[in-house]
Amino acid sequence: MQQCARHVLRMTDTLTFRRPDDWHLHLRDGDMLRAVAPVTAAHFARAIVMPNLVPPVVCGEDAAAYRDRILASLPAGSSFEPLMTLYLTETTDADDVAAAAASGLVKAVKLYPAGATTNSASGVRDFDKVRAVLERMAEVGLPLCVHGEVTDPDIDIFDREAVFIDRVLDPLRRATPGLRCVLEHITTSNGIDYVKSAADGLGGTITAHHLIINRNHLLVGGIRPHYYCLPVAKREEHRLALRAAAVSGDARFFLGTDSAPHADAAKETGCGCAGCFTAPNTMSCLAHVFEEESALEKLEAFASLNGPLFYGLPANDDTITLQKDNEPVVYPAKIETGEGPLTVFDPGFDLYWRVA
Repeated sequence: MQQCARHVLRMTDTLTFRRPDDWHLHLRDGDMLRAVAPVTAAHFARAIVMPNLVPPVVCGEDAAAYRDRILASLPAGSSFEPLMTLYLTETTDADDVAAAAASGLVKAVKLYPAGATTNSASGVRDFDKVRAVLERMAEVGLPLCVHGEVTDPDIDIFDREAVFIDRVLDPLRRATPGLRCVLEHITTSNGIDYVKSAADGLGGTITAHHLIINRNHLLVGGIRPHYYCLPVAKREEHRLALRAAAVSGDARFFLGTDSAPHADAAKETGCGCAGCFTAPNTMSCLAHVFEEESALEKLEAFASLNGPLFYGLPANDDTITLQKDNEPVVYPAKIETGEGPLTVFDPGFDLYWRVA
């Protein structure tokens, strides 16, 4: 299955290519959902929507109801398509998963190690208890999206992705032949190398913010809560490895923004929530990064082609145009939600590319 980049048009200050998708997105629910869903729908055609609500989206019925709420939150005439996922628990029913996949409603199942990130308390502790579900997923070709971190208190937070690959992900994949997996929001060269080592059946998403920030941005000169996300940003050498993979054109790597909105009151506190809200300016950030790497011609593959290829879906027929201006693009510092103000990710430099 190949998808050509025939739509790419590069001029001095204009780039037109197939409309992008987001293969890892948090939309939340209620007031927050109504505030942020239109922002993603303005630029992206589809998105893999995370199921870590309270309570989580654990069965096909939950996913159908959540999809309806997402669609109801969109502006009239929007063509955005939410691609639903189920939250894997130790009591997940394999038959329900298979039925939801057969219906076309659910495109993946999400694995959260219990306690790894926001609303992950219902996640997996004993992986033996989910073997039957994983085996059924392999049979029906349903991908497993993986939050790749161990939660052992004795493992340093900056090492948790690398340890997860060795202790959990690789043994899990070896024990379940045919299971397609996505290692989400990769933050280390270890993760990049592991995805590259797989002949097939393994992909990796990379966020825009992990291409821009390292752990110094989070910690040096004061703690910056709006750069705090999980997995946490790592050393500069890892950021550079992510950049190299993103701009390589390698079909195993694709965009998953992990745009994760939390109202400011939940971020700017003694125990702040993890997540960067990047939906408004992701495409501007990516164009900046890819131009820095002299790889603008590879942006379509990363944002618009590689993800559909992995998920067995057609690339979008419609296009998006990015325009480079002489003056910086001005994005709002915050957007208002029913839960309070929400801070938009600040890359720390001026952006000149905008969605035309």
